[in-house]
Amino acid sequence: MSIDKQINEYIAGQPEPKRGDMKELHRIILDLIPKGRLWFLDGKDDSGKTVSNPNVGYGTQMMKYANGSTREFYQVGISANTAGISVYILGIEDKEYLAKTYGKDLGKAKVTGYCIKFKALRDINVETLKAAMQYGIDQTAI
Repeated sequence: MSIDKQINEYIAGQPEPKRGDMKELHRIILDLIPKGRLWFLDGKDDSGKTVSNPNVGYGTQMMKYANGSTREFYQVGISANTAGISVYILGIEDKEYLAKTYGKDLGKAKVTGYCIKFKALRDINVETLKAAMQYGIDQTAI
């Protein structure tokens, strides 16, 4: 099955209003990274065990690990969770940057080192979320 089909099925499988919010986020991120690679991770490890929520990734970067190894991975990702939606902005070195820079203007969201969680798009300032994602994209562009 193609990545596009997996993504569309994943989003379509979400209950409303989360489905509509995920569709809108998908559109927003495609506008930010129009020619970026799409990723779909089903949340299962090599043995088929569920280890995380499925997630959709956008763009490409080289992740650098503490042991010196590198791995190609996405720049921005989205995932549905029981409480709402998570947006992952990966590769930012300063783990306090997102919270310090965007946290107070985001609205009703929890911000960690690389994750912004919220219940619904209506609860947050979407322009601030777009600015945070664009910052991450700019920091990790290959």
